[in-house]
Amino acid sequence: MGFKNNSRFVVMMRAEHANCEAGWQEYLDHISKCDLPQRQQEWLHIDVRAMFSSTPLLHHELDRESGESLLFLHDSLVLLCPQQRILHHFPRHLIHCFVEDRRHHVVREDTTVFRAELFSISPLEEQLCWISKCDEDHEVPVMQQRISRWMRWLNRQ
Repeated sequence: MGFKNNSRFVVMMRAEHANCEAGWQEYLDHISKCDLPQRQQEWLHIDVRAMFSSTPLLHHELDRESGESLLFLHDSLVLLCPQQRILHHFPRHLIHCFVEDRRHHVVREDTTVFRAELFSISPLEEQLCWISKCDEDHEVPVMQQRISRWMRWLNRQ
């Protein structure tokens, strides 16, 4: 009987809505700074945003050259490929993480000293393979922070 004017519920919904919008606004701001063709920008800003209008975006990663994006949602990842206008959705329970620390190995032709990969084992053409790597020792702490965010997301309850 007392639910009709429950202002506490409205405030909680507004806060949730604001948090949802903040993640998306940050992502769209980062996309706007990429040198992508207008058509790809529009697809990300209008079509993708409309498809996820009520879905909170927890975190994102962006390949500034290709415009490919990895979106961290509550229980899944979305890989956006704006050049092909393809959206891939991967449930969290199908995502794996691989980390290779090569700082104490003999470096061959490949100069990568630290490499991390988020991947899924899915049907052909639907596989996730998001790789982040660094070639200098001083870049490793930034990579470790990125992996820490991945692990926090992968292991959340």
